[in-house]
Amino acid sequence: MCKTLSVYLGALLLTLGCASAQDAARMSFFITSGVPSNGANYGGLAGADQHCQALAKAAGSSRTWRAYLSAGAAGGQPAVNARDRIGKGPWVNVKGVQVAASVEDLHSDNNKLSKENSLTEKGGVVNGRGDTPNFHDVLTGSQMDGTAFPASEGDKTCKNWTSDGEGSAQSGHHDRQGGGQNPTSWNSAHATRGCSQAALQGTGGNGFYYCFAID
Repeated sequence: MCKTLSVYLGALLLTLGCASAQDAARMSFFITSGVPSNGANYGGLAGADQHCQALAKAAGSSRTWRAYLSAGAAGGQPAVNARDRIGKGPWVNVKGVQVAASVEDLHSDNNKLSKENSLTEKGGVVNGRGDTPNFHDVLTGSQMDGTAFPASEGDKTCKNWTSDGEGSAQSGHHDRQGGGQNPTSWNSAHATRGCSQAALQGTGGNGFYYCFAID
């Protein structure tokens, strides 16, 4: 972007482009601007992490990124808590706004997550309630404290992010409003209708999820 635009406007636009690169370099939190597949089959946590990494790199970040997703115990492996995957903070969006200072702050009422602050890696605002279409459901597979659900609660992770059909996933509302058991929760508002793209969209989402830099 910086190089291409500079052909037309010279050093002025080059300077602006480099400023955007600096914003991306310090960014440590975003909502995915796109999805890696149709539905919630991301190829497990590793595939979801890879998508975070690719989006961040394309935006100009060289940091190490992890998806804010929990996974249930399976195949002899213990459950994975989203809160344990994302580093220690603090986290800022691409515009430099700090959304949380620490893991504890992130999962408290003090965090600054909102429709205006929970931006994509490109700085875009994700559609929320009242917009058409509404994409305010952000997948997490997590309880409000950022931990995985117990097995007794059933599938809350679309089969640990490998299903684009059967199953369900817990989602939060990035705009902090809507329906569900916890309508103002950014990470655990309600479950989706299913794991296909149509089911995710029918619930009020598009398969987006949160990404955090761990360094």
